[in-house]
Amino acid sequence: MAGPVGKGNRAGAGAAACGGPPQRPSWRRKARRHGRRRQKGGGRMDKMKVGMVGVGLMGHGIARNLASKGWALGFLDHPGNQPVDDLLALGARRVADLAELAADSEVVILCVSGSPQVEAILLGDDGLLARIRPGTVIVDCSTAIPSSTARLARLTQEAGGLFMDAAMTRTPVEAEQGRLNLLVGAEPALLERMRPLLQSFSETIFHAGEVGAGHTLKLLHNYVSIGCATLLSEAAACARKSGIADAVFVEALTKGGGYGAALDRIAPFLLEGDASGMRFSVANAAKDLGYYLRLSQDAAAAHQAASGIEAALRTLAEGGFADSYLSEAAASFGAGGADPAAR
Repeated sequence: MAGPVGKGNRAGAGAAACGGPPQRPSWRRKARRHGRRRQKGGGRMDKMKVGMVGVGLMGHGIARNLASKGWALGFLDHPGNQPVDDLLALGARRVADLAELAADSEVVILCVSGSPQVEAILLGDDGLLARIRPGTVIVDCSTAIPSSTARLARLTQEAGGLFMDAAMTRTPVEAEQGRLNLLVGAEPALLERMRPLLQSFSETIFHAGEVGAGHTLKLLHNYVSIGCATLLSEAAACARKSGIADAVFVEALTKGGGYGAALDRIAPFLLEGDASGMRFSVANAAKDLGYYLRLSQDAAAAHQAASGIEAALRTLAEGGFADSYLSEAAASFGAGGADPAAR
């Protein structure tokens, strides 16, 4: 999703996509083969000491899998962490500050809200880069601006460490199950060295390219995912105001081109009031769309549709719905949250 260091109490990773009913077309089979092929290969590493910053909804699942699978884990104590009694029971250690974390870690995983938080953790006299041991690997699982990532990777190297981005897709459910998808930007040799660690909390690893490519692919993914969810929510709010029953709206989309993962995540809220399908806050969604706009502008790419979606989400956030889950956005739109004239 500033706020707590961890990906906060109403944050996660929404993995939605628009399209027709899933029929595994040839392009999808090819993409699945690409993901599997990228995971093959050697790459051995001893179970090094791992430090972690950000044990929020997503980070807790990562930490739990690391601790339960034998990695020596220390995590930074912070108010934004989820309850950690289970981690402590598995042998993980609570660490008081960044200095202690840096002194006792060979790998540091960051799972925080975004680029400002990553920069605050790494930079400055009290930051990790001033304290890391030579050869320490920084693994940034946050959602971040690629240009910031490239700069931090360079500064990490100057400090004697190594840097890779390993952005996540899927939700806190898959994080707890150790079934995240990771979008990695790294030198191939570093990825292979770190693969056993990454595989302990992921199902699929996509090597997007060099440093920054993982965060670039994550922003592309989130633009599609969040964009579809926002579009569906706005349409659902319009359907309600036009007298179309939620069940009819959902069924019609399910049978046609409006079906996709986004509908699967939004429909439980429309039909049953269950918002758990997309535990990703409106504030975080607006932040990620802002990051995507920065990416598209840096790339001199078209962004008219993204500008509209970002504006809708930002207006929702500013209208009092920042902490609502994105799956609840239909109700927020229905309350006039994205219509400045309605407030």
